[in-house]
Amino acid sequence: MALVPASSSNLSTAIDKGLIVRPSGVSGLVNSIFVSTATKASRMLVAAASAAVATGEGERWRPMNTVRYLVMLTIWANVWVLRIITDIFPPSPAVLSLLDFGVDGLIDKKPSSSTAIVLHGGSGSGLGANFTAIGRTLSHILVILNELPYTSRKYEFVLGTADRVLTENVQLGHAELLEVNRAVLASAFSRTSELLRRALQRSSSITATWPSRVLSLLPLGPRLATLYDGLRLCLGGLLPSAAVGALRPYKPHRPVTASVNEWLDAEKLAHELLWITNKLRASSAVGEAIVRWAFASGLASLALTAHPRVQGLIVKITVVLLRELARGEWEAAREVRFGILALWLPLLCYASQGVTAPVLTGMERWEMERVIEDLLAGLPLDDQEIILRNWLEDFSASDSDWPNLSRAFDRWCRYARKLLC
Repeated sequence: MALVPASSSNLSTAIDKGLIVRPSGVSGLVNSIFVSTATKASRMLVAAASAAVATGEGERWRPMNTVRYLVMLTIWANVWVLRIITDIFPPSPAVLSLLDFGVDGLIDKKPSSSTAIVLHGGSGSGLGANFTAIGRTLSHILVILNELPYTSRKYEFVLGTADRVLTENVQLGHAELLEVNRAVLASAFSRTSELLRRALQRSSSITATWPSRVLSLLPLGPRLATLYDGLRLCLGGLLPSAAVGALRPYKPHRPVTASVNEWLDAEKLAHELLWITNKLRASSAVGEAIVRWAFASGLASLALTAHPRVQGLIVKITVVLLRELARGEWEAAREVRFGILALWLPLLCYASQGVTAPVLTGMERWEMERVIEDLLAGLPLDDQEIILRNWLEDFSASDSDWPNLSRAFDRWCRYARKLLC
């Protein structure tokens, strides 16, 4: 299986064009303090050295200068340790929702700082001029929806409240209210997709043993790793414990229900992400979700080994975004069209399409093949070569017969022959 992530040049180009927003939050603030403290300390050393060279002997530091320098070094060391801790232990979802909109939310003392929203693709300011209390409240409701367990009896109440507010904003039809929906939903899509990626990463780290991790690095690795885990569980239930000791996980005391809970959390977040995607489409603001999806390489790779129910929901999200992109209402850059096809075509090939409850109907599958062919036709031949070559490898190795892009492949071959002749 071949998965082609977006290159660093494509990512930097997208950032320069305003297609995506640079990540910010705890790490950004810590990096800023880290760099500014180290810079000031180095300037003090350079100033002292320059004075020593100019006078021949140099001027001895005063006690206050020494104390100031030691304080800066102490802060520098503490921030360095804090930076490592935040990288190893990411913040909780509540802190993530607080910091998802930039560092300005940390230093603003106003009550609305916890829900300040970046208007993606705009000037990058934390709070638009037309952003009112209704936007802050709606953003807070969506944060509660992410944090609330699906088993809570108030979950449907919170979901219904968010749906009612969004629908009423659309029905009134005012430009300010539509802008509120766009900004809130775009931020919620970014936050929920990141939470889904973390849930899939936790579930994969819990269920995977070291042999399955090694197998996942080989060709057809995810399928081999799944077969190994299934064989291990079967032998563990049939044979004595001593006979299957080598097949046990590296932490045998961990209960199996932990992975089930992680998959349930991932499925809940996937349902919410699909709901947000449909609301973005209803608000005519799905363009920003398309850009986010085109650069979600981490989520795309984790989705390949996710639970079939989670895969089905992610396939539905991808289908919605591809269909909206093919409509041509948004001027998507080449990097966006290339990224969304290169990252998510492998999932369309390997994902379980369902037996009793198919993810897509036969007509929807045929329609999506035409949509993908149209999107491929709008890319340069070099990009088409990369995508079609990877599709051919994934399609031949998977059990599914969809998506069949033979027509697009034959068309590319004809163009390639014309260039050669």
